[in-house]
Amino acid sequence: MDGGEAKAVEGAALGERRLRYFDFVMAAFVTILLLSNVLGAGKVAVVALPLIGDWPFGAGILFFPISYVIGDVLTEVYGYARARRCIWAGFCALLFMAFMAMVVVALPPSPDWQGQAAYEQVFGQVPRIVLASIVAFWAGEFANSYVLARMKVWTQGRHLWTRTIGSTLVGQGIDSLIFYPLAFYGVWDNSTLLVVLLTQWALKVGWEVLLTPVTYLAVGFLKRREGVDVYDTNTDFTPFKAQV
Repeated sequence: MDGGEAKAVEGAALGERRLRYFDFVMAAFVTILLLSNVLGAGKVAVVALPLIGDWPFGAGILFFPISYVIGDVLTEVYGYARARRCIWAGFCALLFMAFMAMVVVALPPSPDWQGQAAYEQVFGQVPRIVLASIVAFWAGEFANSYVLARMKVWTQGRHLWTRTIGSTLVGQGIDSLIFYPLAFYGVWDNSTLLVVLLTQWALKVGWEVLLTPVTYLAVGFLKRREGVDVYDTNTDFTPFKAQV
């Protein structure tokens, strides 16, 4: 049995192992996802760039791409099936967060509480934008995980950077292609929509490139400590399969 086959067999036995770090990685994935949507999505920040001047950007872009990095780590180490569980966990968490925000904002405030207007501004998100965000996340993350898993088999596990960056190009591209038109078509003019879409896509992929050394460190650590390295050679890639 050669090294690739041995790793595939080892990956197939993943469900029988006690995974010491998987739950922590999944928790980090869901946490980053929720916090980047709650704390980052509602604020437009600005940075002063040489020769350009002030450049506005959504603050969530600083942290949301980290969820894609963690998604890459999950798929690379634990395989597509385990990553699929995490994506669904994040999807359900986003749905509950949106529902909870809607209910809490709608509750009548106490007469002596003066924070309702500020609370509505922060948490009273437009339903169209919330829907666009959740759908874009779901499609983008599954595309990201699928591309990385297939590329790992094609490259026989070599050149990790090609599949982390390649999968992010596809995943973030699909995310942006769904989110911006669904959220802002008819609100922004088409040229602005296209510029923002392409800019945000480029920035998110750029983050992935900059964080490549961190991805290598995390993947190496988890593979050594967990003793697994999954190759999705016979995986059912449907997003709706419940089993690992």
